[in-house]
Amino acid sequence: MKSGIHPDYHPITVVMTDGTKFVTRSTYGKSGDTLNLDIDPKSHPAWTGGQQGLVDRGGRVSRFNQKFGFLKK
Repeated sequence: MKSGIHPDYHPITVVMTDGTKFVTRSTYGKSGDTLNLDIDPKSHPAWTGGQQGLVDRGGRVSRFNQKFGFLKK
């Protein structure tokens, strides 16, 4: 490997949305920095199984449902 081309890999503290913390290694910031998460696996619907709502902008969803609504069972 070439020397001097790789970023500094150092320990940081990650704070989850519920306040829990853990230490990991990253290229984020400087050594000892804290990364506060806005979304994490404990709160995001993709991981928690929550329902995602569709935003109907310009009637696109309603037009789709009118055209292909017969496919719903």
